[in-house]
Amino acid sequence: MLALADHGSSFMAIGRAASVSQLSILKRVNLAIFRRPASTIALEHVESGHARRTVDAPIVGYWTLFCASMVFGIIVWGGLTRLTESGLSIVEWAPISGAKLPTSDAAWEAEFEKYKQFPEYHKVHIGITLDDFKKIYFMEWFHRNIGRLFGVVYLVPAAYFVSKGMVSRAGIAKIGGLGLLLLGQGAMGWYMVSSGLEKELGEHPDAVPRVSQYRLTSHLSLAYLLYAGLSLYGWNVFRANRLVSKKVANSEVLRALLQEPAVISYRRKITAATLLVGTTCMSGAMVAGLDAGLIYNEFPTMGLGITPPLSELWSQHFARGDPAAMWRNLTENPATVQLGHRILAMTTFFTLSALWWQGRKLPLPRAARVTLHAMYGLAWVQVALGISTLVNFVPIAYASAHQANSVLLLASALGLYHTLRPLPRILL
Repeated sequence: MLALADHGSSFMAIGRAASVSQLSILKRVNLAIFRRPASTIALEHVESGHARRTVDAPIVGYWTLFCASMVFGIIVWGGLTRLTESGLSIVEWAPISGAKLPTSDAAWEAEFEKYKQFPEYHKVHIGITLDDFKKIYFMEWFHRNIGRLFGVVYLVPAAYFVSKGMVSRAGIAKIGGLGLLLLGQGAMGWYMVSSGLEKELGEHPDAVPRVSQYRLTSHLSLAYLLYAGLSLYGWNVFRANRLVSKKVANSEVLRALLQEPAVISYRRKITAATLLVGTTCMSGAMVAGLDAGLIYNEFPTMGLGITPPLSELWSQHFARGDPAAMWRNLTENPATVQLGHRILAMTTFFTLSALWWQGRKLPLPRAARVTLHAMYGLAWVQVALGISTLVNFVPIAYASAHQANSVLLLASALGLYHTLRPLPRILL
């Protein structure tokens, strides 16, 4: 999916049977090639006698895209950890010493005894054996360790590339920002887990020991932002280097096309649609955090109608006696949260479908056209997986595939946005 955003195929996307509107755009493009100004970046310039890089080395692009692929894997494994109810098995935050898996019987017994002190053992994994505990412990331990590994894979090469002058000044700022996002993601991970370890969850008969849906959504949001940032950064590095090496054929035609009003308008719609995809993904995190997928397991209806009764969707129970807090139904009422996710999901699907239909009529570059078709196909897959997950009472395989595909769908939307961004002019 990462490769879909590459401009390697250049501007070869116009079919033989172009429409009248397409031909009109092309005529304006031909006239604009020689007169339209373009945004300009310099490959390098001399300041105080020293050359300063303004285009990152190609290896930086490979590195950031590899990091993005690692984030994708962490997201998928994190989803599996949640689906197998393994996330609360490690009850301590030990960034260094926690990297080692218990090896002796005594060490395993010690970890098991710690786990028994928290509500999940008494309400969810009732009477779990040591062997079963080892399985859920490994799921959480591995999730944390691939997070630790990602930290090393990101921070060590980052320091090397910067020290060797392989990153531009703007690139250094981006790497620093993504690094802060990485650290915030780790901290949010423990903050999320700690919400499921609160002793009060064991004192209330109706309380379910699970992490806060707010913190779960925040944790996943940071992961998606990190994935998006790394992907866009890597694609931008490749694009700039292809322009420098003159590997983009007909670059002047492509540059003028991407500045056409119809393409600019379409790019803005794609930007809005990408934000809609991300919002729908976060809505899915709220569903997961409340186990809202375990109710109303039919589609398109919810019970006896398209929606549950208003009294259930807007219940006084979730306001906790405060009439001004009825809004909590939107984030704490499983029925309302599931309905909201359904509405967002179908809105996203029909929006992407409309944009696919519109994009077919525009003379888009080949990379954009391929990414557009991929996005539309992934939207169909996402809807099918979502419905299948719901009606089958959230089987682990379906739910995991649904989450993984959501990342791919977001990647395709980001990729399409990237391919439609204006081309910078490289001055040598």
